[in-house]
Amino acid sequence: MELLIAMGQQGGEGGGGSLVSTLIMFGAIFLIFYFMIIRPQQKKAKERDKLLSNLEKGDKVVTSGGIHGIIAGLDEKTCLLQVSDNLKIKMERSAIGQVIAKKGE
Repeated sequence: MELLIAMGQQGGEGGGGSLVSTLIMFGAIFLIFYFMIIRPQQKKAKERDKLLSNLEKGDKVVTSGGIHGIIAGLDEKTCLLQVSDNLKIKMERSAIGQVIAKKGE
């Protein structure tokens, strides 16, 4: 009986070292996820916000749906996109996928 108690106590002392190594491993995995997944997504989101806030009247753009046009007017959350000579479409700013050319280019 005493032998089992002594063995149980020895096993409990070694558990503290494995707990520390487990925490270090979880920390390393979190850092890998942060630098490989979370940080690049945050960077892309900032670039997209910058793109949408720098839109100007006269910019040539492509929407996320593939429509090409020129910005004819801007509001806080929407923009007026001129698709052809007599056709203008009101869209959300977030629907702009990319800017092909700025106004002066």
